[in-house]
Amino acid sequence: MHAKDKEDKIDNIIPFIPEGDFYFTKGVEAFQKRKFDIAIKWMKKATEMKPEEPLYKCQMSIIYTEIGAYHAANQLLTSVLQSSDYIDCYYLIANNYAHLGLLNDAKKYANSYLEKEPDGDFTEEAKSLLELIDIDEEEDDEDWNLEDEDELLIYQETAFYHIENMEWEKAIPIIEEMMLIFPEYMMAKHDYTQALFFTGRKQEAIDMELDILAENPNSLYSHINLSLYYYEIGMEQEYEKHIQALLNIYPIHVQQKLRIAVTLARTGLYQEAYPRFRMLPKEKVMSHLSYFKWYSAAAYQNGDPSKALALWEEGCRKHPKLSKEEGPWDIV
Repeated sequence: MHAKDKEDKIDNIIPFIPEGDFYFTKGVEAFQKRKFDIAIKWMKKATEMKPEEPLYKCQMSIIYTEIGAYHAANQLLTSVLQSSDYIDCYYLIANNYAHLGLLNDAKKYANSYLEKEPDGDFTEEAKSLLELIDIDEEEDDEDWNLEDEDELLIYQETAFYHIENMEWEKAIPIIEEMMLIFPEYMMAKHDYTQALFFTGRKQEAIDMELDILAENPNSLYSHINLSLYYYEIGMEQEYEKHIQALLNIYPIHVQQKLRIAVTLARTGLYQEAYPRFRMLPKEKVMSHLSYFKWYSAAAYQNGDPSKALALWEEGCRKHPKLSKEEGPWDIV
């Protein structure tokens, strides 16, 4: 090639300087592959190229939400609202507040989103979030004074110990006393039906749970318990009705998330239970023997025997009673 031809060739080359859209697209691709660190790097480049583009910051906030960095996500979203009225931010902020347990703030932002965008992209999600918050508030029960809180906590911890260790006969008088002293504390009633069921009073337990559900059709714990009870007695059609309700619910609170994961595993839905267990923050559920028992069973049934064994061994160290059972490979 002659020198002049080379010069012409060079002159015709258009230097590639990526714009924000290129970085944004790469970030979305990484996010879809769950490569969150890489996704954040691409999104940061995109926002540097187009700092005025609210979509980029919103997408980066979604990545932060996915990795549990809820405060960082909300800082980004708040900065977007300061410079524009990007309505989606209201729902995204509400979702992050819900994960942080700040339910009043979550409700405020979810309602703001629905007021501003009643037919928006996140309308159904915002409505579902408000329903979950309502369920949470109904199940959480009324305020207690400090003295009552201390007394209730003692009952809760004692009942919890017996239930986790399946000492149902010992749990019953504790729960009965709790229900007498704190008649408005709904969780005691759900725990009581469990104790009744597993001491042989199965129909009484089911009838009591059905009564609670009739009064509060959104009762998450009623669906949890009835799923388990109907599964245990082989009433498949009734079981399906209640388990389907659980499959569509992703609660806010960790304890509710754990109860659903355990129920799915206990009723043989290991594939559905496994990702739910994996999303739980271990430090918040380590006191539950059921976490280690059923998470290990779900891991084993999903083809991860090494993880199952590691979970079982850790569970046995923290809960010696678990070591008396055969192991995750024998749980069906």
